[in-house]
Amino acid sequence: MSVMRHEITGDNLQQVTVTLNPGESIFAEAGAMVNMSGNMKMNTGVKGGVLKGFKRMVTGESFFITEFSPDGGEGFVSFAGNVPGKIFPIFLKGNEFIAQKDSFLCSESGIDLDVAFTKKIRSGIFGGEGFILQRYSGSGNVFLHCCGDIIELNLKPGEITRVSTGLVVGFEDTVTYDISLAGGVKSVLFAGEGLFLTTLTGPGRVILQSMDLARLAASLIPYLPKQTSGSNR
Repeated sequence: MSVMRHEITGDNLQQVTVTLNPGESIFAEAGAMVNMSGNMKMNTGVKGGVLKGFKRMVTGESFFITEFSPDGGEGFVSFAGNVPGKIFPIFLKGNEFIAQKDSFLCSESGIDLDVAFTKKIRSGIFGGEGFILQRYSGSGNVFLHCCGDIIELNLKPGEITRVSTGLVVGFEDTVTYDISLAGGVKSVLFAGEGLFLTTLTGPGRVILQSMDLARLAASLIPYLPKQTSGSNR
């Protein structure tokens, strides 16, 4: 299977432009499209059926997925994420990739989107992302976006990396995902790293992001203007 032509442009506010031939199509999350050629057609539906649509809703994504396909020749369509950060492709050919629920941007028609539950209950309770991740399988490109910059790791069999919760974008299904204590009582109370860390064990590819959007939002709260009580202006 040939790789769909695409170009990722920008620095920290990136967009991906995909070129489609007649008969090709790409699916995207609602609201991700930036611009497109005049011959590009849009069709909103439930990719994979109603059950898959409800599963996407559980992960916080839209029930509907928009399909883009050119009419009468070659066309293009561009997509961008909803936070400052990077876009990167994951090419699948029979293998699977698991990602956090907010990272999906768009994918080729040969990609199946499904729900992946964490393997251990305590991972879901303490992982910060809930019990649910997304699983991508099939053949073709999946375009994901992260917050901040991308850190890519290729773990060897048995190799372990421990990551601050909220910075894991995704990983191959050969990687084991778990949650462990950040350290002793002093580490929990004074290190500022929280109580738990994500533990990823190879083999397989791991994608991390340099910025935790929830932590960034929390850091900005003290600087937001406060409404004066009793005033409507």
